[in-house]
Amino acid sequence: MARSRYEYGTSPRKLEPDITRKSRQQKKIRVVEDLPKQDIKISKAQRKKQTQLTFVVVGIFIILLTVSYRNSQINEKFNQVQTLKRELSSMKKENEQLEVSIQNSVNLNTIEKLAKEKLGMQKLTNKQTVYILLPKKDYVEPAVEELEKEEGNWFEKIVNKIVNK
Repeated sequence: MARSRYEYGTSPRKLEPDITRKSRQQKKIRVVEDLPKQDIKISKAQRKKQTQLTFVVVGIFIILLTVSYRNSQINEKFNQVQTLKRELSSMKKENEQLEVSIQNSVNLNTIEKLAKEKLGMQKLTNKQTVYILLPKKDYVEPAVEELEKEEGNWFEKIVNKIVNK
């Protein structure tokens, strides 16, 4: 009668080791170990292919290394640009704040207030006003330059110089 796979109880049945399987594996190992090492001869074509493959792999590695280096340089320059942009924006904000403070300080009301408070100045009264009479002569002198008109050709210039003497 065939024994079922279901086991009753807490401990399963013990399997007996398969002696034939172990002996086969040992024999295979021994066979492989017993073989003498053979000298493997590589043809010139195979050697040429191996060197070409080696050069291709080294070339690809160098190209990838170069690309990686360039990317790192690009990243570094990009970071520098970003920091310079941040500095520029902060300087623009500071410049705008200074412009606003200058506009506030140029305001006539602010100037008058500062003059009264810090310098102790007061507005003029009618008694302090002094009038000065100035003649209505024009003090600007017109620039008088005689412009020489170039008349005609060289012959006429020579004749004009002789006649003017």
